Amino acid sequence: MIEIHKNLFVGNETDYEQSVKGQRDWYIIHACKEPYHRALLGYKGRGAPKNHPEYLYAIRNNRLFLNIVDVDDPTYISEIIINESLKFIDAALRTGKKCLVHCNIGESRSPSIGLLYLAYKSIIHVGSFIEAEQSYRLIYPAYNPKNGIRSFLQMNWHKYEGKGVDI
Repeated sequence: MIEIHKNLFVGNETDYEQSVKGQRDWYIIHACKEPYHRALLGYKGRGAPKNHPEYLYAIRNNRLFLNIVDVDDPTYISEIIINESLKFIDAALRTGKKCLVHCNIGESRSPSIGLLYLAYKSIIHVGSFIEAEQSYRLIYPAYNPKNGIRSFLQMNWHKYEGKGVDI
């Protein structure tokens, strides 16, 4: 688990389970369908029912549960999920409390959301996506996004970098 900005941490499932779980002064983004979103909604098949009102994400108190998988196809990355994540981080940090964004391994989904938040708020060097990635690797060396999330960021970079306004 690495603090990428004041009170904003990125990590993996073990960081959550061993260091943060049960602590009331943290906000958590579970950036992984398995096991958190699945357990919350209780679905048994390959995925949540598409007509479920919390199909993409669910919020419970200080926790955001994302239905996001690490696949090669960027069309499986929902802009709604990403926007909700950025709003959630922003709201958490405004409270002065800590926020952990985690996925299963801490290499792809959670650090990508962290990178996008830093770029969105102009905290990290903004410019080309490639330059931002290079700068971010100095902050979060484990950043190793899979093709789907990386392609999503690349294709949508212009919508986020340096905007810093409400989504």
